[in-house]
Amino acid sequence: MTDSPIILWFRRDLRLADNPMLAEAAATGRPLIPVFIHDDIVAETPAAPRWRWGLAVEAFGAALGARGSRLILRRGDAAPALLELARQTGAGDVWWSRLYGPDTRGRDEDVKERLRQEGLEARSFEGHLMREPWIAQTKSGGFFKVFTPMWRAVKDMEVPKPAPSPDALRGTNDWPASDDLADWGMGDAMHPRGIAVVSEHVCVGEEAARERLARFVAERMADYATMRDVPGTDGTSGLSENLTYGEIGIREVWHSALGRYRDPSAGGEGRETFLKELAWREFAYHLLHHTPRIAERNWRGEWDAFPWRGDNPEAEAWKRGRTGMRFVDAAMREMWVKGTMHNRGRMIVASYLTKHLMTHWKLGCDFFADHLIDWDIANNALGWQWSAGSGPDATPFFRVFNPESQLEKFDPDGIYAARWIAEGQDDPPETARAFFDAIPESWDLSPDDAYPDPVVGASEGRRRALEAYEARDF
Repeated sequence: MTDSPIILWFRRDLRLADNPMLAEAAATGRPLIPVFIHDDIVAETPAAPRWRWGLAVEAFGAALGARGSRLILRRGDAAPALLELARQTGAGDVWWSRLYGPDTRGRDEDVKERLRQEGLEARSFEGHLMREPWIAQTKSGGFFKVFTPMWRAVKDMEVPKPAPSPDALRGTNDWPASDDLADWGMGDAMHPRGIAVVSEHVCVGEEAARERLARFVAERMADYATMRDVPGTDGTSGLSENLTYGEIGIREVWHSALGRYRDPSAGGEGRETFLKELAWREFAYHLLHHTPRIAERNWRGEWDAFPWRGDNPEAEAWKRGRTGMRFVDAAMREMWVKGTMHNRGRMIVASYLTKHLMTHWKLGCDFFADHLIDWDIANNALGWQWSAGSGPDATPFFRVFNPESQLEKFDPDGIYAARWIAEGQDDPPETARAFFDAIPESWDLSPDDAYPDPVVGASEGRRRALEAYEARDF
């Protein structure tokens, strides 16, 4: 047995409960040195999620302090930073929770090799997902390319119960030096105007995430199957923001939703639909693990020959929430103000960009990455390729959402559109006005402007998209 410290390298697992790595480390009784490293992967994270990640780090540091521990902050390449920290503290082990993006997998494999070469014990743990992305397999032993068969395969699999928060965490009498989080400038790539606006809507930290989950399960989950599609109503969980940074564990969310019923199909359609959405997140990571190209390239290679457009004036209007299509513009403005977007809105704006505007899904995917505080590499890529028709289990390209009829169906009273579009209202709500505070001043937009005519109408865009699809040479 050894009493040497264990370095716990935290990344997107910034929570105390439902954290397999932390639970096992605390059970050893050894001193624990929690660390967060600002390496190239953090530095290259897009603007809004990097700023929000900084808030998560700050909240987690405070939570550790309340348990008698602290979060050490270091900047630089991960392997040298961890080796230096081990030298300073006498630690013999470095542990972390696994991530599954191509960049993080490559980094972690390199770190593990370098640590072991120096005689340190390097271990990685599950915890970001309900189960590892290689667990579910088809009957032939391959990976799933369609969600429904995967759901049938996994819905009755046992999901481990979440471990509780440790009551106390043993630290050290000689804590190593730590950077100041403020010196990292994690919000520097995000405009201060945007930070001021989006800050009003964030829900930061483990305690806040758990309260959010409890309210959803108690008050909204029963109606989730229908209300999740109504953007003018608070019908979703909102937990994507917290799951992104691991402020709450997916297993805790699953078991909270499952309640006393063992069968996921029991206890109401709303709950089963919500459990399926959690499984869809697993499906996204399943695909990212087996086909990493989904994050950057057309999953279906034949779509490389499709005549997607690059950036263009109509796409610029899309970015600015000025397409003249009210559902599209309301959803884009919601993202500018809240840093999140209703899921129905995400489908509509993605369909409009890739089909009505014939613009490559990667442009929209990257724009979302820069502006969503709940940006998730797997979910974002799968969602965009699903909408564009180029991905696995995708909506066919010839299925073109009509943003006008979609608004009539899901926002019949105009609540959502009025909440986010100020133009034309005598006394627009603060939410609609906030959009003009969040966007760059150089755009020179005002609530008093006239609302624009459509850059591409619903019928015109559908016709053009179908003509391009029928003329494709693959």
